[in-house]
Amino acid sequence: MLAFGSLAFASPWLLTALLGLPIIWWLLRVTPPAPRRIVFPAIRLLLGLVPREVTPARTPLWLILLRMAIAALVILGTADPLLNPQAQLPGTGPLTLVVDDGWAAANDWAARQAALGDLLAEAEREDRQVVLVTTAPSGNGNAAPPLAPTRAVDARAAIEALQPKPWPVDRRAALTRLQKLSLPGANAAIWLSDGLDDTGDAATLAAHLDQRGTLQYLSAGSNAAPMLLAAGDREAKDLSVVVRSLPTDKPRRYEVRASGGDGRFLGQRGVTIGPGRHSAEVQLSLPNELRNQAARIEIEGGQSAGTVLLVDERWRRRPVGIAASRNAGGQPLLSENYYLERALEPFTEIRRGHAAELLKRQLAVLILADSSPDSPAEAAAIEKWVDNGGLLLRFAGPRMADEDDRLMPVRLRRGGRTIGGAMSWEQPAKLAPFPPDSPFAGLSIPADVTVSRQVLAEPDVNLASKIWVRLADGTPLVTAEKRGHGWIVLVHTTANADWSNLSLSGLFIDMLRRIVAMSQGVTAVSEASLPPIESLDGFGRLQRAPPTARPIAGNGLASVTVSPEHPPGFYGTQDARRALNLSSGIPELTPIADLPADVHRATFGRGSEIDLRAPVLTAALLLALADLLIAYGLRGLLWRRPAPIAGALLLACFAVAAPAHADGAFVVRATAELHLAYVHTGNDEVDRESRAGLVGLGDVLSRRTAVETGDPLAVDIETDELIFFPLLYWPVTADQAPPSAKAIERINRYLETGGTILFDTRDGDEQSPGPFGGAAIATERLRRLTAGVNIPALVPVPPDHVLTKSFYLMHEFPGRWNVGILWVEPVDDHVNDGVSSVIVGANDWAGAWAIDRLGQPLYACVPGGEQQREMALRFGINLVLYVLTGNYKSDQVHVPAILERLGQ
Repeated sequence: MLAFGSLAFASPWLLTALLGLPIIWWLLRVTPPAPRRIVFPAIRLLLGLVPREVTPARTPLWLILLRMAIAALVILGTADPLLNPQAQLPGTGPLTLVVDDGWAAANDWAARQAALGDLLAEAEREDRQVVLVTTAPSGNGNAAPPLAPTRAVDARAAIEALQPKPWPVDRRAALTRLQKLSLPGANAAIWLSDGLDDTGDAATLAAHLDQRGTLQYLSAGSNAAPMLLAAGDREAKDLSVVVRSLPTDKPRRYEVRASGGDGRFLGQRGVTIGPGRHSAEVQLSLPNELRNQAARIEIEGGQSAGTVLLVDERWRRRPVGIAASRNAGGQPLLSENYYLERALEPFTEIRRGHAAELLKRQLAVLILADSSPDSPAEAAAIEKWVDNGGLLLRFAGPRMADEDDRLMPVRLRRGGRTIGGAMSWEQPAKLAPFPPDSPFAGLSIPADVTVSRQVLAEPDVNLASKIWVRLADGTPLVTAEKRGHGWIVLVHTTANADWSNLSLSGLFIDMLRRIVAMSQGVTAVSEASLPPIESLDGFGRLQRAPPTARPIAGNGLASVTVSPEHPPGFYGTQDARRALNLSSGIPELTPIADLPADVHRATFGRGSEIDLRAPVLTAALLLALADLLIAYGLRGLLWRRPAPIAGALLLACFAVAAPAHADGAFVVRATAELHLAYVHTGNDEVDRESRAGLVGLGDVLSRRTAVETGDPLAVDIETDELIFFPLLYWPVTADQAPPSAKAIERINRYLETGGTILFDTRDGDEQSPGPFGGAAIATERLRRLTAGVNIPALVPVPPDHVLTKSFYLMHEFPGRWNVGILWVEPVDDHVNDGVSSVIVGANDWAGAWAIDRLGQPLYACVPGGEQQREMALRFGINLVLYVLTGNYKSDQVHVPAILERLGQ
């Protein structure tokens, strides 16, 4: 390869043909004289027959230079010119390519593969073998094969099949494989790194590669640095997460969003990591009902398993009902419920009321503090609720000591035990250590926690198996019994400070936390294994767990780190899922710093090389056409043969005067396949929503119909031709300038030739409704925006309009909102095949259609939720098929079939 700055030639030996340009110059200096027209007098042919030497006319200098330029362009085009060429590979022997393919490489994977493709292309040109080394462990459970040089063309297939893994790299294992590789002489290596050194092995690997020859270190730019989403304080009132990244000298802004298990959008909040900082915490404030539906938190735009945080039952605030207390006497600080509410508030959703009322709502734990059911019917309802999986937590008190009911884990003695009583101790008793099989095992017992009064359990053969907590003298303090699918738990002392100071300690909060956790099917110690259910791939997409994933011991989830055997994802059962996240084993991100001094550093995000052969040879062709016209003109044949000259002239004009969109690239792209288009408004947020909406609609169209669309295209109404698009989505914004006169002319021509525009004022959530269902101010925006456009008087969509039956039978057309009326141009079967050219509404259809890169909805639909989103998608399908197929479904031949479907 021969390079001149950013220009290079892959076949430089062809440039030797430039040495022949002087010969071409000499040959081009002469041109045949132009023919002359002479009137035919026969005798005159004999005149002027004097023999003389004729000197040919000389070619003009400018024409010689033109033809020399044509010859030079042909030579340069055949020499494979490249723009932004891949630098010449270091060394001369086999090339070692070390590729980090762990989770941190996924965010810029496309750029990595493009860089690898450029490297392999250069290796093919230089006829060099390649040794491909990946640093992330394989997920198939097999040992990595020994390294060996291979042809670049064979390595290309392996590179194209390579995918990022959802676990960290293992550079120590890669180094071991490299140490076993034997190559003759000094060898060059290129390392495509993810920039992280979490295990501390990067410097050792770099030193080994540098000792074998030369090392080039390629990494992503600072704008593509790895991102990691970690759990924050689970006890916080809001969903708390931490965004981690490598420090830079500029602030970085991220958007963190939460979604439900069905992909429904729940909430979003931005966070900024300041210059030089490694992380920033963000809290998503969600109502408890929405927080309990959260299944996934992610960094918007992230494309790796590190930017996803899976949420399980341990994050959710379980609804806990506290039955109304009858012991406060107007003094809340003496009430048992006062202490319970303060202890439970940080991690549960507290509901207050009578037991019968609380059981009417979804409830995980019901607490009765020194109280009993008000009636036998209420007692039966509580017992049934426990059998179905509820947890009843009871606290003792003066009334319980004199009462007895069935909702007890043990039988109680009458009276109780107090200091100074018949069954008394001389001083308050302390708690005994928690047994290993207790849900409270592992909790630290403060030395100052004592009990001065309690209710006693009657001796029983099964009493020992029901005891969770004992006092130091062996008497039970907490007992429990399994009833059906639920539990009944009794604390043999009060929930306030009357009988014990337990409620004043941190141990009280920890014990309540363990009890609430049991209502979720979680115990402190469990020997049951958690089989894998779903796992994340390298790009953060949730899918079925691979067969190589292994179960996790129930008591070992907290100590397990992500690996090929335990990929990040959900484990357990569908009813009790536990999340294993990548961030649990990565406390912070550490950049690679200690590299040998002679290592060449570079970034691979600058883009791939561009082949210039086509434009160079095209320029030569255009100049050749121009030379042809000039030659005809010099010889006087320009007007004698108009047909071929005109054809050549039209061809040249078409090639030169192609649309200004990157030399016709816009036209080619718009006509290569069917595209849905949206008007570029200049508002980045609105434009992103429009694009995501049309992507979602196109995806549904391809799955449910025979319509296949390409990527949506943004259209600038001032410069772009609209005629290529059957449907144009136009979101109305406040800051959008009215179109110019030229743009209005283009819009009118588009509508007159069969195009359809969907105007969406997107304000169905606002008050003061206008004629389209949104705010009146948006109506004025639309009128201002379309001033000069030939829009006829619009009417509400009739019940028999083809739009109501082009694919689905519909009577309303919701989007993200569901308000107002859909307005259409009155149908004329003799114009545009009966298709309304203008449709106007306010329901923000793009917001309802919009999906992210994982195919999950981006915005919530109000008020109908997912059912409303489904209807919005059906409207989109009807709309596209309507503009593509016309009014054929208004034909009476279809009426019987439609009536039969309606059951009429």
